[in-house]
Parts: sequence; structure tokens; C-alpha cells
Amino acid sequence: MYILQAIVNGILLGGTYAILGLGMSLSLGIVRLTNLAHGEYIVLGAYTSMLLQAWLGIDPFLSLVISVPFLFLAGYLIQRFLVNKAMKNGEEPALLVTFGISVILKDAMLLVFGADARHLSADYGNVTVNLAGLGIPLLNILLLILSGTSILLLHLFLQRTYTGRAIRAVSDDAGAASLSGINVGNTFSIAAGIAAATAAAAGLCAGMKWTWYPSSGGRYLLIAFVIVVIGGLGNVGGTFAAGMVFGLIQAVGGASYGMLISYVFLILILTLHPHEAFLRFSDKRRKTCEEGIMQEPSVAREDQNASE
Repeated sequence: MYILQAIVNGILLGGTYAILGLGMSLSLGIVRLTNLAHGEYIVLGAYTSMLLQAWLGIDPFLSLVISVPFLFLAGYLIQRFLVNKAMKNGEEPALLVTFGISVILKDAMLLVFGADARHLSADYGNVTVNLAGLGIPLLNILLLILSGTSILLLHLFLQRTYTGRAIRAVSDDAGAASLSGINVGNTFSIAAGIAAATAAAAGLCAGMKWTWYPSSGGRYLLIAFVIVVIGGLGNVGGTFAAGMVFGLIQAVGGASYGMLISYVFLILILTLHPHEAFLRFSDKRRKTCEEGIMQEPSVAREDQNASE
């Protein structure tokens, strides 16, 4: 019974980990950039839900109606007017821009909210559901449903909509997508906005499950990076599966050794996985991304016609 309880707890915990890594998976898989501010986006999402709950007296889950569009707009504008311009000069300047945004957001949240620990609470936070002799916290079930629903909606968006197909085209080859008339820079901005929007949901999950501080972004960023390494770049389904694996390992390892075992597992993956192929893949995509941003669609079509 203990093992079964640990497995159930691991699956429920994995839902939170999956949504923490979802935005980073989009950033690395589509924009091909490690967004060092992603952890701060998650913390900002938690603070936004906290403020909406305090001001409007609404349930934390309902706060997503406002926090998700707010974080999408913030992510879109930052990518379009700051990061995209830096990406024209290479990956390193863009990485430094995201680092600067991370520092600014962290210091701003520290100034506004102080250094005290925060936690999102609800009336059902301590409710436990008894199922087949297992005690399952209702909150964990709701967080798993939110995580699974977010990942499913994102998958359908990428597969069924024109914008989603444009994002996948840019992810495959930004240069070819630009030649087809897709505005690569705007597509990157939309993808970054979606990644930030998922951070709003991730902030809600993290805020209801754990306490957080303005400096908690680094911890969330590390977890997100681990999930991406296990699940794969831009792989929405893989991100969910990676969250499950990461959660199960921690649940089996317990509070004392769970995190240690998880990171040992990560090291084993990096050792056994063909990491050199991943590096070559990243270098190739980085080059095409830089070319795609610098080349306007109209110019790209003219070059194509001239070559024909």
C-alpha cells in the first residue's frame, strides 16, 4: 500500500512539474533560446494570482482568466521589442537580455512584495479524497487536471490552428518558414507569449503547492530545465511524461532523497543520451533562427523569385 500511495503521489506531483517545464520547452524548442527569466515569470504568475485573490476575493483558479492574458502580453512584448532585436546579433546577447530581465523582475518583486514567504490557499486546500484506501489531496487532483488540460489545449493549438502550424514550421526551419512568407520574428513573439502564459498557470500550481519568495525563480528554472532535458525540446507530450517521471522518482525517493535521486537520474540521461547530436541540432537551428529574424518575408520572396 505504501508503494501504491507513493506512485499516486508521484503522478500528482508530476503534473505540477510538467506545467513548470512547459514554457521552457516552448522557448528552447521554438525560439531556440534559454529564457533565463522563465522562473521569474512563474513567480510573477503566482504573485498575480495572489493579488487577484486578495483584491477580488475570487478562487485562485479563476484568477487565470486575468493572469494568463497578462503574462502572454508581457512575454510577447518583451520578446518582440527586446529579445528579437538581440537575437539578430547572436545567441549570447539575447541570453544576456533574458538574464537582465530576470534580475529586474526579481528585484522589482522584492521591492513591491517584500522578502516574506507567500502561499496561495483555498478552502479545499486541506480536503482529502479517499479512493480505494488511498488518501489523495483534492488540491493535487485539481492541479493535475489543470496541468493536463493546459498541455492538451496547447497541443491542439499547435496542431489545429494556422498560428500553431506556423510556429511548428518556424521550429523546424526558420529560414524556410521565412521564405514561405511567415513573419519569423512575430512568430517567435507569439511563442514567447504562450510560454509566459503557461508560466501563469505554473505559478498558480507552484503557489498553491509550495511557499515561494521573490527569489524562487531560480529553483523553478532549474526544475523546468530538467523537465525539458528529459522530455525533449518543444515536445508537449514529452514534457508531460517527463513531469510524471520526475515526480515519481521524487515520490519514491521520499522527502530526504527524492530530489537527489532525481538529479542523479538527470545526470545519467545526459551521459547516456547522444548529447553531441543535440548540440549540433541546436547550432543548426540557432543559425536558421538568426537568419529568419533578419530576413523580412517580402525580401525573402524576392530572393526566392530571383533564384528561380
